[in-house]
Amino acid sequence: MRTNTMLRNTVLTAAGFAATTIGIAAPAIAAQATPAEKTAQVSTDRKGHGERELDVRYEAQPNFYYCGPAATRNALSVLGKNIDVDAMAKEMGTTEAGTNSINDITPVLNKETGKHYRSVEIRDGKADDKQTDTLRADIVRTVDDGRAVVANIAGTTTDTDG
Repeated sequence: MRTNTMLRNTVLTAAGFAATTIGIAAPAIAAQATPAEKTAQVSTDRKGHGERELDVRYEAQPNFYYCGPAATRNALSVLGKNIDVDAMAKEMGTTEAGTNSINDITPVLNKETGKHYRSVEIRDGKADDKQTDTLRADIVRTVDDGRAVVANIAGTTTDTDG
């Protein structure tokens, strides 16, 4: 599986949020998994295309406005969690207008995992090279750590660099 395909399947599940910024909720600190949690398996072949893959148990969002809760459910599935998407939507304040912000998702990730997730925003209309490099490195490091990322993306994405 190519890196950008993995990103599409595990990171960009949340693409399409109505927002004016880009936000990422990713673990800031590695923490030990509880025994009830499934151990995430990561393929980290660093040769060739540097493939990485998480065992996401994907479920499509049940309606047009559950993008945030569905992406969060899919991200939590990597850790063996099966959280009710309706309960998460309620906790995130999701309405037919969607979920307001990645900052409404991060507390749910923290509550459900006992880990410290943080929101990172790129407020400019376009990320500069340093922001792009940092974002790419953060995503790769998080996936290498066996954890999924939830991304809130406004606009379009083009990755010509892999």
